[in-house]
Amino acid sequence: EVDVIVIEGAGSPAEINLKQDDFVNMGLAKLVDAPVLLIGDIDRGGVFAQLYGTIALLEPDERTRVKGTIVNKFRGDRAILEPGLRQLEALCGVPVAGVVPYTTADIDDEDSLTERFSRDTARKLVDIAVIRLPKISNFTDFSPFERYENVSLRYVDHVGALGTPDMILLPGTKSTIADLRWLRERGLEAAILKEAAGGTLVFGVCGGYQMLGRKLHDPDHVESRVPELAGLDLLDMEVTFAREKETAQASGVVDASGWLASSNGILVDGYEIHAGQNQFGEKALPWLRIGNRVDGVMNEHGNVLGSYLHGLFDDGQLFAAIAAHIRKEKGIDTETQVPMTLDEYREREFDRIADIVRASVDMDAIYRIVRGEV
Repeated sequence: EVDVIVIEGAGSPAEINLKQDDFVNMGLAKLVDAPVLLIGDIDRGGVFAQLYGTIALLEPDERTRVKGTIVNKFRGDRAILEPGLRQLEALCGVPVAGVVPYTTADIDDEDSLTERFSRDTARKLVDIAVIRLPKISNFTDFSPFERYENVSLRYVDHVGALGTPDMILLPGTKSTIADLRWLRERGLEAAILKEAAGGTLVFGVCGGYQMLGRKLHDPDHVESRVPELAGLDLLDMEVTFAREKETAQASGVVDASGWLASSNGILVDGYEIHAGQNQFGEKALPWLRIGNRVDGVMNEHGNVLGSYLHGLFDDGQLFAAIAAHIRKEKGIDTETQVPMTLDEYREREFDRIADIVRASVDMDAIYRIVRGEV
């Protein structure tokens, strides 16, 4: 169905200590008979040593798969690099296919590589705090908030940084139980409970949603050796971890009571990936349904909500309702509007990157490699 499949490696293809089990770099390239482009990050320094050293450590049959190298994140005049590029080609026997300039682009980051966590963000009219869990995942659920002029999005990992936000977000996590324990050890659980008791909005997504319940059960030790752990007890539900994860694209519809009822009928698209199964009590009030199934619930006061659906803020409709509620509670008249959906915004940013790469790389050479002509 597609013309080209691009496989992104993980780590380095020259991790010789892991070579026998490699299935994400040269091992996979060999399995599918794929040509390889080796890309070096000059912004970290030592790019010539990176590229030459990597090729030198490859097996002879692996070297023949490398059809070109690319220098990434270069700042300055390319002419300064030219002597080094020519020498690199002579040493490696592989052409340099391009030099891509350092570019700031607002695209989704990898969990472990993002710079968003360390940004010092000033408080704005609507202040949102994301709890930066140690095993945080899918935090791009909250990227849409960064595009609002009068909304601040902060990542918080200690009580002193929490302050008094308008909304606290508990994100997804690779290990709900481990991160819930961390939350307690850091004193953040008590701080969140205090804010929730005062009426602050608290919203959990996936693993963060699970933490909001009364208890978490792990009878098969899917996440830990502990069979049961108390949750934050902000939502009337219990979670049991199953051996198999649910992974699916999904569409939900808002079907709520209270302040969110004005948004009933709003459709939100996203995906689910979780091992937890929820059992709801009488005080868990549905607000989001996927088909005939209740996905998201809220507490009786309407200030604690959760959902398994990743991406539910992408099109801006749901957050527009939340932001309007926050503004009303604070007596703020300023509107909070998004100029475009997240899909449109992402497409614009990727188009911009594509234009930069196309202008910086020998695309004719890339196409020859793709066609198997070199």
